[in-house]
Amino acid sequence: MADPYSTLGVARGANEKDIKSAYRKLAKELHPDRNKDNPKAAERFSEVTQAYDLLSDKDKRAQFDRGEIDADGNPTNPFAGMGGGGYGGGSQRGFRPEDMQGFAGAEDLDIGDIFEGLFGGGARRSRSSPFGQSRPTPPPSKGADIGYRLRVPFVDAATLKDQRITLADGKTIDLKLPKGVEDGTQMRLKGKGEHGPGGTGDGLVTISIDKHRLFERKGDDVRCDLPITLDEAVEGGKVRVPTVDGAVMMTIKPGTSGGTVLRLKGKGFSKKDGGRGDQLVTLEIQLPEDLGELAKRLEGWKDTSDPRSKLGA
Repeated sequence: MADPYSTLGVARGANEKDIKSAYRKLAKELHPDRNKDNPKAAERFSEVTQAYDLLSDKDKRAQFDRGEIDADGNPTNPFAGMGGGGYGGGSQRGFRPEDMQGFAGAEDLDIGDIFEGLFGGGARRSRSSPFGQSRPTPPPSKGADIGYRLRVPFVDAATLKDQRITLADGKTIDLKLPKGVEDGTQMRLKGKGEHGPGGTGDGLVTISIDKHRLFERKGDDVRCDLPITLDEAVEGGKVRVPTVDGAVMMTIKPGTSGGTVLRLKGKGFSKKDGGRGDQLVTLEIQLPEDLGELAKRLEGWKDTSDPRSKLGA
């Protein structure tokens, strides 16, 4: 893979925030859902995700910056640079076995033994080279992970409705949302990433929950404002209330004031422990558009209470 910094378009000294911002911008542009007719976009999307996986890992990034691993996360050759000039004081031809001629017992020396002494016996001899094997063959690398962002409707997230997602290979699956799901929750899809000689990577799905025109989330609870008429507030009664599970009937006590908060048990978001939060309904008294009739009925009557006395006003 190309240099991960170049792939994301950031400088080597970029901080975590800059790297994350660059990745999100590119992932949004290159996401397979937006480029179904452009296979190169999926390939580029995979490269961007692989680059972000490396640079977002502090340890791997430090190893890459020190030249200990390459852009694919594989160890670099520990013998790089030992060729020309390594033993010849500036000579470009490097070390050769015939340079040992003239030394006592040179014909009895085994170059492999020398390297075993230098590297703690870790170097193994090879038939193709008197210097032995420079390093053990690394295990085959696993395919890169592929990142996805899934937008979920508010009500679907609250009720854990299955969501359909399209993968980079064009296939679709129905995804079960986890209990306690919230904005930013990540889900791992085993074996849904890029193919590699060491196995297939995973799919990483980040959940984004849409806002709702009536409901607002507060922890595991759902809040909403409910307008009621003046006579409903005075006389009480049953009113119809929308919830994430559908409309239900709720009882209002006679003499209920505006701003009163009523609770509907178990009508909120799912919790990680398996239960559900509640719905908090704030009552708002709404006067009629035509106040003529109301004014006639109130003629000669005055409320002598002082509702602002507790405010010190």
